[in-house]
Amino acid sequence: MPHYSPLIATIVAGLVVAFLMGAIAQRLKISPIAGYLLAGILVGPFTPGFVADTKLANELAEIGVILLMFGVGLHFSLRDLLSVRKIAIPGAIAQIAVATLLGMGLAWLMGWNMLSGFVFGLAMSVASTVVLLRALQARDLVDTERGRIAVGWLIVEDLVMVLALVLLPALAEIRHGSEGAEAGFSAILKPLAVTIFKVTGFLALMLVVGRRVIPSALHWVAHTGSRELFRLAVLAIALGVAFGAAMIFDVSFALGAFFAGMILGETPLSRRATEETLPLRDAFAVLFFVSVGMLFNPAILMKQPAPLLASVAIIMIGKSVAAYFIVRFFRHSSRVALTIAASLAQIGEFSFILAALGTGLKILPPDARDLILASALISIFLNPFLFSFVTSAKEEDEEPDETAAAKQPARNDHMILVGYGRVGSIIAAELRNRSGHLVIIEDKNEQAKRAVEDGYEVVKGNAVEGRILEAAGIDRAGTLLIAIPEGYEAGAIFQRAMKLNAAIRVIARAHSDGEVEHLRRLGVPDVVMGERETASRMLGISATGRMG
Repeated sequence: MPHYSPLIATIVAGLVVAFLMGAIAQRLKISPIAGYLLAGILVGPFTPGFVADTKLANELAEIGVILLMFGVGLHFSLRDLLSVRKIAIPGAIAQIAVATLLGMGLAWLMGWNMLSGFVFGLAMSVASTVVLLRALQARDLVDTERGRIAVGWLIVEDLVMVLALVLLPALAEIRHGSEGAEAGFSAILKPLAVTIFKVTGFLALMLVVGRRVIPSALHWVAHTGSRELFRLAVLAIALGVAFGAAMIFDVSFALGAFFAGMILGETPLSRRATEETLPLRDAFAVLFFVSVGMLFNPAILMKQPAPLLASVAIIMIGKSVAAYFIVRFFRHSSRVALTIAASLAQIGEFSFILAALGTGLKILPPDARDLILASALISIFLNPFLFSFVTSAKEEDEEPDETAAAKQPARNDHMILVGYGRVGSIIAAELRNRSGHLVIIEDKNEQAKRAVEDGYEVVKGNAVEGRILEAAGIDRAGTLLIAIPEGYEAGAIFQRAMKLNAAIRVIARAHSDGEVEHLRRLGVPDVVMGERETASRMLGISATGRMG
């Protein structure tokens, strides 16, 4: 009897090979996504060696999409969504139309019929949820104007694809002239009306009932004091609402999870919910990229090189150029337009679903499905490089950083505080009462915004990076306080800081004996462990009480 199942083998192979390839990619200073895609090719059916279960990998990847969209919803309010409606709705629809027409043009050149070209172009028009969000999150852009427009654009695209998936069977009946099929517009209007009714019903249910039930349920769980139960409740809400939205209302998993997160994001527990879902979210997002890589058949590079090149050009040039000019038409800056254009220069999960449904209904030739899958992998592979190039470019109309204070010249012998969480904010408040200058380094958007609002000078970024420490004036600072809860990351920050200023005094925070030992081994002179300090304080108070 084997000691493993296809599910276990797929998860283990996907994560282990993805880790190895991702580590190599990181070492080569390229996007880890490229490594994850290569991992999928290695464990896929078109390369020798172990072959993971493609169907299971796709289902596991769907969980990653649900958790990612739930996490975005936690940071996205209804007000944010409505604030970008004037550009997201017409912009997404216009961009979908342009990309679809380009795809139909290519299909016509290859001799396909109009309906095949329409489905092919539609598959080329919709961006991947996971890739877009990963690109925005990696550069802390989700909470910026650019990020809100991109996410709103994505929501509109998903809604259009939901309608397309419902209408395709009716179009196939008309195309094949099935017996009993209603003629003309009547065959399309009925499913369209039903879909709009279902989507409206879901939104109404979430806004009227969900806004009361979901926060109340989570608050009750939080008051039980069980962290395990709270984590389980968050996952149950994300997955349960997404599944219910798909099964009952025919809304995509991603959209259902997004609105569940958006409802929960309006409560004080949103930050804790984000932290609890982060590890699973990252793990399953990796499996999404592995599943994409498994679909890639390298033979298509030799079989259809010209159509493949044209397909990639439509995705990465055609629709991106269209998105750029659409955003500029709405009087946004070139920087915003370039970011949106780069965000959309790829295709993903909805494209695969459309390709599978189209071939199943016999309205899309098998070659079209292969072109869509190959184009998706190539565009996903290239997108991080394009996105990095676009977002790093400086422009004359570049807006100021929305989450960080303006960089001020650091004073000599000032203090640098890494982290503005629960501990860091208390430290900053105490230091404010003393003389001297304080600079805060924070890489999380919410904490950075709060620090700016509280009147501190903030450098936005990860303190492990030398350029962030330099922006905070590490070479002239007198003290470095590392208040983040990750002791091993604190060790990496210490080592980088000592290379830039060997004379600086460093005080670091640790959470366990292992972290204390690790920091001591690196040479950190002062390490504070919360549990020890709490125990010492309680013993001191009890001793004073007995003496009194």
